[in-house]
Amino acid sequence: MSRGEADLVASIRHELAAIRPARTCCIQAELAALGDSGRRVDVSLARAVHELGTELSQRGAARSWVGSPRHQAESCAADLGSARSAQHCRLALLRGRLLARGSLSLASGSVHLEINVSSAEATHLARLTELDQLGGHRRERRGKGLLVWKGRDVLIDLLRRLGATAAVAEMEARSIGREVRGSLNRSVNAETANLTRAVHAGIRQARACTVALEEDLLQADGLHARVARARSAAPDATLAELAVELELARSMVQRALAEIERRVSAAQVGHHSAGQPLR
Repeated sequence: MSRGEADLVASIRHELAAIRPARTCCIQAELAALGDSGRRVDVSLARAVHELGTELSQRGAARSWVGSPRHQAESCAADLGSARSAQHCRLALLRGRLLARGSLSLASGSVHLEINVSSAEATHLARLTELDQLGGHRRERRGKGLLVWKGRDVLIDLLRRLGATAAVAEMEARSIGREVRGSLNRSVNAETANLTRAVHAGIRQARACTVALEEDLLQADGLHARVARARSAAPDATLAELAVELELARSMVQRALAEIERRVSAAQVGHHSAGQPLR
């Protein structure tokens, strides 16, 4: 990832870690999710665990799940992965698991989020995300379970529902900027290609007109001779500019140049009987 993309990922993590649920049940769910962080060392994660634990103690409440950090997370996911659980608790759990076990990549505009947990917990989390229509697909990798999200729109919806509104706004702004730059580049490339074709056509036509004039393939006082002289004098002029100079319709200039090129081609391959000089 580029520096800007890495900074955005860090911003998303900090914003999610700064959220403090109002309900005691949500605090309990998020604490269970945050405890099992694997080898991740994250100051914002540690601060969230400390502050949520302190808040829970001040309310006189205890943790709802006991055992090892991994067992607490799995038990919480199993309990909340049913339709009887409250949605706010499910979102708190998912937010905690994203912070503790999630890996987010925004490299080169490609969006990819994985939550790497045990196979059993991945099954529970997949059921939980299905209940709330949060997207995500369950995968297996080397005996571990994965919950995977791909696509900017899917991830933006997930982050918005988990509370990362500022980060979502920045992602959308970057996406719009990327689309504008892409559209501008396509437009510039198309204009450049059109200009290149026009220049090459003008040079080709000028050469044909010069040959036609030198080889007396055109009547000296005819329309085609007038067009040929104008094109030979201005190879880089557009058809519209030639038409204004000659006081002719653009289509008439275009047809005259095409006929001159055909006559020159016929003469060069030995078809001298192609006809009388063009008028």
